[in-house]
Amino acid sequence: MIDIHEIYFITSNDHKVEEANRILSQFGICLRKSNIKKLEIQSNSLEKIVKYSALYAMKKLKSELIIEDSGLFIKKLNGFPGPFSSYVYKKLGCDGILKLMQNISDRRALFKCVVGYCSPNVKPILFCGICYGNISNEARGSYGFGFDPIFIPDNSNGRTFSELLPEEKDKFSHRGIAFRKFGLWYISNIAKP
Repeated sequence: MIDIHEIYFITSNDHKVEEANRILSQFGICLRKSNIKKLEIQSNSLEKIVKYSALYAMKKLKSELIIEDSGLFIKKLNGFPGPFSSYVYKKLGCDGILKLMQNISDRRALFKCVVGYCSPNVKPILFCGICYGNISNEARGSYGFGFDPIFIPDNSNGRTFSELLPEEKDKFSHRGIAFRKFGLWYISNIAKP
């Protein structure tokens, strides 16, 4: 029988907790959502944001924890919205991004996820996942959240993240890549028998 390792996940996003737990279950890791306030610095670097947030949360929680931040980086918009994706989604939504992309033919973009692990004995360690793709011409699909309806990952046969079943998305999404890297590291370095 596999021991289940519970780790706090500092987030207010239930979708992220569900997605991460689907991915990490194969490693015997279960993330428990913590509602402590996450402090995010303003930066163009997801890595800096995650590292700072992890150290800040560690001072309050004093237990092993996970911090995650993701962003949609659109080539022709100079990487916008990037680290500000959550804020931009709340203000503009998918329709706002599609409007910005209206007459742009180069629709290359990438989703990037940075997962940070920290504990009282371990300074933040970061795990990165990147998924390349394109911005669609219209929002499609009913799965996922955030900008998933307008992002067509490479190798998805033209389907947006929102048109993929959650288990399909997990196989090659930015979050899937980052959390699998973390899971492999954790069972090799922290959860060793």
